[in-house]
Amino acid sequence: MYVGPLFRREILTQPRSARHFVMRAGFVLALFILLYTAEKAVVGFQSLTGPGVSARFGQIVFQLLALLQLTLALFFGLLFVAGRISQEKDRATLILLLMSDMKDRELVGGKLSSGIVSVAVMLVATLPVMFILQMLGGITTAQILWTAAISAMAAFASASWGAFVAFWRDKTFQTLAIGLLGMVAFLAVIEIAVAAVGATNPVGMVLGSFDPYRSLMEVICPLAFQTDLGPVSVSAWPGVLAMAFLAAAFQTSAVLGLRKWNPVRSVYQFAQKAKQDQTEEAAAERDTSRDVWNVPIIWREIRTRAYGRRVIFIKAVYMVMALAGYAFIAISPADPEPMLGGLLTAPGFVFVALALVTFVLVNAQAVTSLTSERDGRTLELLLVTEITSREFVLGKIGGVLYNTKELIIAPLIALVLIALQGQMSAENLIFAGLGFLSLVAFAAVVGFHSAMSHANSRNAIAASLGTVFFLFVGIFIFILLLVEARSSFALQFQSFLVFIVAGSILLGASLTYQNPSAALWLASAILPFLTFYSIASYMLGRPGESTLAVVAAYLFATIAMLIPALSEFTLTVAKSVERRR
Repeated sequence: MYVGPLFRREILTQPRSARHFVMRAGFVLALFILLYTAEKAVVGFQSLTGPGVSARFGQIVFQLLALLQLTLALFFGLLFVAGRISQEKDRATLILLLMSDMKDRELVGGKLSSGIVSVAVMLVATLPVMFILQMLGGITTAQILWTAAISAMAAFASASWGAFVAFWRDKTFQTLAIGLLGMVAFLAVIEIAVAAVGATNPVGMVLGSFDPYRSLMEVICPLAFQTDLGPVSVSAWPGVLAMAFLAAAFQTSAVLGLRKWNPVRSVYQFAQKAKQDQTEEAAAERDTSRDVWNVPIIWREIRTRAYGRRVIFIKAVYMVMALAGYAFIAISPADPEPMLGGLLTAPGFVFVALALVTFVLVNAQAVTSLTSERDGRTLELLLVTEITSREFVLGKIGGVLYNTKELIIAPLIALVLIALQGQMSAENLIFAGLGFLSLVAFAAVVGFHSAMSHANSRNAIAASLGTVFFLFVGIFIFILLLVEARSSFALQFQSFLVFIVAGSILLGASLTYQNPSAALWLASAILPFLTFYSIASYMLGRPGESTLAVVAAYLFATIAMLIPALSEFTLTVAKSVERRR
């Protein structure tokens, strides 16, 4: 059997945890909260009168849920599988699986299938909600089924890519960074290639089938892609088959390279070093050492290869993407056409895309900077050293910001180029830069905070990246519904009130996990409200108020997470070690 005993163990053990059922029920509850918010934002506080109004509302919400479902499937399919395999490597337990009598395909297939179970449950739980929307009209059964098929196969392809990268690379940060950058770069290259050859060209149609978002848009908006006067048909066979081809290619490559890449190189280097230690040359090498700074944590983060030897290639890929974005900004007209109801231009979209990737990578490096040491059983040694909480926490966060400095500077350069093109004033440039830096600090600290709060590294990575991911997905949903509503912001605030309160509760539960704090609950309560105010102020043409709200909300949350870490680091680490045992 391809999945082997690892998948059977996952199926038997996962339902034993209450968290499995809470997540499934919570996800469906979140979908209904989103439906309620969309109904109040689009229709208002009046009933759905007439089949035309209900059909329009059902179609709008179905399109929103379909895009949300696909995005969640791609992101968490990659995250869950890659995090599960990386944890095995960090804990040095993957070598035990390699020594067992499992075949390579069973090991790869078992880890892949066990990691994607949660995503599959999420997709299945979405189907009843979709069929309830069908009762409003404007949606066909074929659209619902094809949407589910595209999301399922896209999640399978994303998970296969995550498994391939996780078995290939040694460090958790490298796995997450290469996985996320690779997926984003792949979709960008596909879109550029389709634009170059033409979407109606046979070659362009084949290339377009490898973009799940393009395939999904053909399903949820069939009239936009209708080229003749015949009956409208909905089908996504090319996109489903393309995703299946990618999944098969990644899995085959992972199976073939499993024994070549693993065990990691450090295992052999350790054995060779043990033999060389007995020689006189090794003794002479030990006499020479490098000068360590007075703060050894920041010295290790900056002066050593703590995150592997391939981080430079990750930065190189990101800079290639940034240079392509800079070129696009340089050739864009001085007065570009607005997007998203006039909220954004094409050059502005380049900055937003680079900023989102930066937030995710900074957060990934922050959380893995602590989880890797804990899985390597070196974090416990800090409890018996003279390193203070302040030195460790600030050293780790400072090292994260230093190692990702290129990723932080790149979006700021994009802002400067947009300003030089005359598309942004100097005042708005400063406002946008301050807001961006505030979000960078929040992403870094929330990653470190999640790593301290969760004893299990896989849960810490999922909680950290999930918090950042859902935060920005929620902001995007805010913007879409605000643009669609086109009514007074006082009425829209009433529509979004339930959504904002639910977001505050979920954010507070995530930030206060194992570390209850009144300040964190207060930060979680005000952050969604100020985010809504910031978006509304930006839409009303008040960038100063928008920036002030962002800086106040996210810096307060950052400080609320940072102060307990500085004062209670030893106690938190001790609790983390005890929970692992």
